[in-house]
Amino acid sequence: MKKRYNQVYQFKISLKGIKPTIWRRIQVPETYTFWDLHVAIQDAMGWEDYHLHEFRMMNPAVVENVKIGYPDGEYGMLILKGWEQWISDYFSMGNSLAEYIYDFGDNWKHIIRLERMITRSKKIDYPVCIAGERACPPEDCGSYRGYENFLKAISDPNHEQHKELLRWIGGEFDAEHFDIKEVFFDDPEDRLKDAINR
Repeated sequence: MKKRYNQVYQFKISLKGIKPTIWRRIQVPETYTFWDLHVAIQDAMGWEDYHLHEFRMMNPAVVENVKIGYPDGEYGMLILKGWEQWISDYFSMGNSLAEYIYDFGDNWKHIIRLERMITRSKKIDYPVCIAGERACPPEDCGSYRGYENFLKAISDPNHEQHKELLRWIGGEFDAEHFDIKEVFFDDPEDRLKDAINR
């Protein structure tokens, strides 16, 4: 059953370390947990949710930085469970920034900025992506430097890895492509069940 809500949080998600910036602007219900926000970020950016993640931000209740995500392995006890932490308890216009890290191997860092809090429109089915630019890097391409090398290789027919990487990516990749109409938001509860059952 969906929770009732009156407010919507508008976030801008910017991937660090790549110029020009790859970014998305999304609007989500105020009732979202950090797990729900994680799923919305994954879907809007174009990631495939294959890897672990965490949010890092100030917890205003205790005035200290915390990590929120999917506890796993030896250090899991240091990470708060995302599905038990609500974004409304953390984000405000006075506490508007968080860092979101996806894939601790490639270490993709995103800046999450709360831009505004608005009244829900009954005509919109939230979450929704309202803007963005550029394609998300492919999963497991080797972080920022790997992505730069990937783009060089696929654009240069004489590069020694040109054919191999084009085959790996499925024949083509347009780094400038982004279309809001192609963003589909998954059900966070279904995604959580899948993650727990892996």
